[in-house]
This record gives sequence, C-alpha cells and structure tokens, in this order.
Amino acid sequence: MNNAQYKSLRTAGILYFLVAISAPIGILYVPSKLIVKGDAAATADLIRSSESLFRLGIASELFHQAIAVFLVLALYRLFKPVDENQSKLLVMLGALVSVPIMFLNVLNEVAVLILLSGADFLSVFHKDQLVSLAYLFVRLHEQGINIASIFWGLWLFPFGILVIKSGFIPRILGYLLYAAGVGYVAAAFASLILPASAETVGGIALILEMGELPVMIWLLYRAIRPPQLVGSGKE
Repeated sequence: MNNAQYKSLRTAGILYFLVAISAPIGILYVPSKLIVKGDAAATADLIRSSESLFRLGIASELFHQAIAVFLVLALYRLFKPVDENQSKLLVMLGALVSVPIMFLNVLNEVAVLILLSGADFLSVFHKDQLVSLAYLFVRLHEQGINIASIFWGLWLFPFGILVIKSGFIPRILGYLLYAAGVGYVAAAFASLILPASAETVGGIALILEMGELPVMIWLLYRAIRPPQLVGSGKE
C-alpha cells in the first residue's frame, strides 16, 4: 500500500465510522419510537408530540447519505490500483443509484410533516384523511428504504472482490461482505415481493448484514494507526 492509498484508507475509515453511527438513528431508532405498525392515529400523535425527533431522523438520513458519497469516492481511490473496473462498479452501486433514492425518499417524511402541520390549505381534508395520508407516506418511506437497500447490498459484492484481491486487507473480510450483500438484497426482496416471509427472512438477513461491520472496524483501526506503521508494499 502506497502513501496515497493510505490517505484514502484513512479517509474511508473515518467516513465509514460516521455513516455507521449516524445511519441507525433515522433508519432504526426514530421509526422504533414514533411508528406504530398498523395504527395511523397513534403514529400521527407520536410524530406531532415528538416532531423534533422525527426531524432528527430526517437529518440523520441526509447526513449519512451525503457522507456516503465521499466514502465511496475514498474507497474508489483506495482500490483503483487493485481493479479499476470493480472500483467503478463500487461507485455506481454504492453512490450513483442508492444515494439519489434515499434523498428523494426523504420527501415522503417531509410530506408527513406537512400533512400533520395543521396548515390552512389542508382544511379541505378531514382530520382522519390527513392522518391516513400521513401514514401512507410513512409506509412509502419504509418501502423506499427497502428499494435503496437492494443497492446497499449490491455494492458490497464489488467491495468484497476488491478486498479479497487487495492483498492489504484480510481476505475473510471480503467474504463477510458477500454475506452482508446477500442479507441486504434478500431482506429487501422478501419485503417487496414476498411480504408473508419478510419477518423470517429479515431475521436471518440481519445476521448476515453484520458481516459489513468487521471491515468498518478494520478500516477505522487502520485509519487511526500512525502512518509509519503502514508498509509501502502489500501487507
């Protein structure tokens, strides 16, 4: 690994860490606190009473997706000498498709806030209609995440190939990325295509998705090591 690659590795490690700590806020924590499955009225009441938390979830999604763009670019610079074609595929699947989907998906959450705002121009709708429409956009947001997660899984395959071929990252981490990619894609397709099996598949997929964590940890660990401890050749 040369000095330029180490700089890219250090950047990737730090950015991956930022994504890892910010993404669960909007994708997991906020929905678990504010969304009541199958109950539009209860969900609307929780969002109204905790609007700042709901907005924090929005901010989280925008933040980690913006960071993801720079993360993928750092990984591209890191792996370009390893395999340029796979590095380009990593960029396309990791940023060019999934990030726009997630940014547009945030509009569903903005729609929820508008519908529950009590604005005068919404007075033509009955209160129950507004609550139902708000819950519709909540559900659309959930499905938008499922669609984006297909690409969160697909980008891990070229990532895994690059890790295995790199020679400076433990090969086992590449195979774990394959497993995580399978988990993301399987969970998304089950939710979208086979909803009856979504819960079962999702439980198994969650275990597989944990395969992404070791490479995050490894990159962060190498990012905080002094540069003189990184060799100039393959490790």
